[in-house]
Amino acid sequence: MSGRPTPHLPSQGAELGTAAPFYPQLGELAADTAKDGRVGVVVTLPGAGAATYHLRPPGGGAEWSAPADASTLKPVPAKVTHATLLVTDAVYDPRAKQVSLAILVHHEDGDSSEAALILTPSDMEQLHAHTGRFLADHEWLPGGAP
Repeated sequence: MSGRPTPHLPSQGAELGTAAPFYPQLGELAADTAKDGRVGVVVTLPGAGAATYHLRPPGGGAEWSAPADASTLKPVPAKVTHATLLVTDAVYDPRAKQVSLAILVHHEDGDSSEAALILTPSDMEQLHAHTGRFLADHEWLPGGAP
């Protein structure tokens, strides 16, 4: 080691950050870290009429304010509705003794994102038993309709 500080390391005082800042818009949900992650709907934006963001619980209730720089506000991700398999080969990791399947995760807002479903040997046995039973019970043929 050279003994020189490495300012790119968080432990050296410099912060890493690649995400764009979050500035919620009117009507959007935001989690307020200053209020233990409490979620609210943005009802007033900072600007000419207000010096801070104003939020209200989604079902109604008492408003609260958050700093105009939105430093305590974080986006509230859309809920996941379901996941589907992508048409790719499964990948086996012999060291971890796990299989990885590519999936597409679908969200309530219509958005989707790719992810990996990791299965252990026990998970694979369970999945095999379930799918085998479904195929037998419903007389499905591989590649055909039920």
